[in-house]
Amino acid sequence: MADFDLEALSLSELKKMQKDVAKAISTFEDRQKAEARAKVEAFARDLGYSLAELVGAEMKTTRAPAPPKYWHPENPALTWSGRGRKPQWFVDALTAGTTPGDMEIR
Repeated sequence: MADFDLEALSLSELKKMQKDVAKAISTFEDRQKAEARAKVEAFARDLGYSLAELVGAEMKTTRAPAPPKYWHPENPALTWSGRGRKPQWFVDALTAGTTPGDMEIR
C-alpha cells in the first residue's frame, strides 16, 4: 500500500482523494463479483461449456398485455386494464361520483 504524507497535500488534493476512496469503496463488491464471474466463465469455457449451460440460463418471459377493463366515460379511446397505478382520468371520474362499474367495458 502506498504511504502518503497527508499533511503535505492541499485541500483540493485531499478532497479528490476522499472522492476516489468513496467511489472505490462503493464499487468494491461489484468489482469482486465481476472478477468472480469472469473466473467461473473462463473455467466453464475450459470445460467446453458456457456458464449459461451449466447454471441454466434464465429465460425472460413477457406477459401479454392485460385486456382493458375500464374506459373513460367521455372518451372511449382511453382505457385501463385495472392493473397498476390508476390513471388520472379514472381517479377524476371516481371523485366526480362515477362508480368503477359505470366505466367497465362489457
